[in-house]
Amino acid sequence: MLYIMCSPNRATLYIGVTSNLYNRVSAHRNKVDPNCFTAMYNCTMLVYYNGYDRIEEAIAAEKKLKDRARKHKEKLINDFNPQWNDLWDAIQGW
Repeated sequence: MLYIMCSPNRATLYIGVTSNLYNRVSAHRNKVDPNCFTAMYNCTMLVYYNGYDRIEEAIAAEKKLKDRARKHKEKLINDFNPQWNDLWDAIQGW
């Protein structure tokens, strides 16, 4: 699963890959590791996710997306989640 987290003011984006979206987002939201990027920049809102059949595909997509301009990332989020709502509630029970 490829996912994007952002800070509440949308200033900072974080792109990640995980095999368990619920647990990973929970860790970001709860700042389990206070020294990690998402904790330091307050990236607590899940604004995008996309599943892949294989983790290798998700990793390749992550690398490609990280190389793209922020404008491209914002378009991806806008197409999936136009209001940039926190999608935490949508993944409850995963």
